[in-house]
Amino acid sequence: MTIKIISLKNIKAQQNSILQNIFNLAATDTPNSAEINKLTQIFARTVTRIEEICTVQQATPANLASSSRQIYSWLKFLADEYNLQLHINSTYRLRQIAQEILPKDKQESIELKVELTNLAGLYKGKKSHNFTHITISEGFINASDAVLEAVVKSIIVGKNQETTKLIRSFASSEEYSSVLLTLDLIAEVIAENPQGSFYNLNNLFDKINQEYFAANLAKPRLAWSKINTYRKFGHYEPARDRVVMSLTLDDGNIPEFVIEFVLFHELLHKHHGTKWVNGRRMVHTSEFRADESKFKLYAEAQHWLQKLASGQI
Repeated sequence: MTIKIISLKNIKAQQNSILQNIFNLAATDTPNSAEINKLTQIFARTVTRIEEICTVQQATPANLASSSRQIYSWLKFLADEYNLQLHINSTYRLRQIAQEILPKDKQESIELKVELTNLAGLYKGKKSHNFTHITISEGFINASDAVLEAVVKSIIVGKNQETTKLIRSFASSEEYSSVLLTLDLIAEVIAENPQGSFYNLNNLFDKINQEYFAANLAKPRLAWSKINTYRKFGHYEPARDRVVMSLTLDDGNIPEFVIEFVLFHELLHKHHGTKWVNGRRMVHTSEFRADESKFKLYAEAQHWLQKLASGQI
């Protein structure tokens, strides 16, 4: 059976237009609400149109060509009001940081453009004597000002040991990888089968629920992804009450307790929910980390996951 590949015309041009709108909106820390609403409608219309094109061709967004699928996932991600607000806020912070780092005597003559998007790498930049264009991975929408400043400095001034360490540290965090995995999963059609080739998520859930939640946690939807991921090994989606586990873990060479630990971590997200601290969404609170550390083979599981992430296994 031949897999249908759908390539969308002009989708890159549409994305560039949206990015310019966002950049313009992010000129102030209190962007016009009517303009944000207009942008939200553009996202909704564009995503719906793409999905209609796929349906007509008896396909899904998973059948989109790689570049089209990447942009579709980004559009769908920002169609969520919270994600869009976070994205605009991060773009504003990037603008402010970049303007402070640019040489004072050249700020008026240099055309500045900053954007966050679904990027394969961490960041990229283009510079000339009158133009500075900074493109950063969408994963940085949760980054602190210090991390964003390190990225901008690396592009405008050049890399150094301190900025590289800051960037790499954040890029290995769950705050970064959870955004990227969310983007990966948007266009993926998951058959929501908890039975993998080696491990059954229903069985593992029952065991974890009994041992750590006194059998009181309501079972979420459980699914193995159809893709291998090495940035993050599990993801809890509150809107769907679904835990998606990376196919990477469905391997007979990986001990069961490693899969249990990842599933336990995602179930803690369901159990604890989201907390807001000083206006920021926090999912890994001190209470969350305290519960996570109660896993009986915590250190061993962490060691295995570090080896998996670094390609040592």
